[in-house]
Amino acid sequence: MLERVELEAFLTLAEELHFGRTAERMHLTTGRVSQTIRKLERRVGAPLFERTSRYVRLTAIGRQLHEDLLPVYRGLEAGLQKAINAAQGVENVLRVGYVGPAVAQLTLHAAQLYAERFPGSRIQPREVQIADGFPRLLGGDVDVLIVTLPHQEPGMVNGPVLFSEHRMLAVSSRHPLARRETVSLEDLAAVRLLQVSRTLPGYWRSERTPLRTPSGAPIERGQAFDTLQEALSLIGADHGAFVVGAQVTRYFARPDVVYVPFSDAPPLEWVPTWLSATPENAIRLFNRAALDAAGLLQPATISADFGA
Repeated sequence: MLERVELEAFLTLAEELHFGRTAERMHLTTGRVSQTIRKLERRVGAPLFERTSRYVRLTAIGRQLHEDLLPVYRGLEAGLQKAINAAQGVENVLRVGYVGPAVAQLTLHAAQLYAERFPGSRIQPREVQIADGFPRLLGGDVDVLIVTLPHQEPGMVNGPVLFSEHRMLAVSSRHPLARRETVSLEDLAAVRLLQVSRTLPGYWRSERTPLRTPSGAPIERGQAFDTLQEALSLIGADHGAFVVGAQVTRYFARPDVVYVPFSDAPPLEWVPTWLSATPENAIRLFNRAALDAAGLLQPATISADFGA
């Protein structure tokens, strides 16, 4: 039987791809996390993670185990949350999926406002990864998903723009562009652009990982990734670059990755989206709370993240 600490250590490390951050999230020592993962690998009989001095990433066996265990773990969490809600007298729960710490901060503040305004109703924030956001919305695991534009999926409805942020090019600290104060969209011809998961719409991937610059110069395609931590590990190892939002400068500072602002790229805009068949009353109330939360946060501690 898989022990709980083994399950949580494996799933958290698969998300963070960093032993230190995994230990911090689990309130354990790095040594305990490493020991737990080695114990699980001995049980499986094969390495689950590839470890180097520059990055940590899942092996093929580790990736398959992650795909098999994650739905089970989510089901256990959902069952426990239902019991907690019943014990607390919560009748209505809206599950909101988010990607990244800036959106998490916004969602948590919105959830607090929502609970204060509507007793008996709750927002349940759920972190998702770049690769699994849309599958989880379509599969009914979340009711609302906060995403970046462009977004024009059939059968889905977009809410208002909650906030916007400057675009940055994440490159290895050893790349020549890392010494620049700004970059342009034409500079993408000088990098190997990492590719996002195929679970995202084609037009979204074309906008974030184009094949050519505005003038028509080709852009080399890099390898695909599923999570931001995986992308940053690849970038730090000089395997490519990626376009990110300005929030990374606050939450994902790394010695091997430099974030250079674009001088000519439009900002990234974040909006809530939901299936058109979903009852909209609770969603619209959440949107109002999220807009109010963004207004409260903008002049405060995360102004760099929520700037236009």
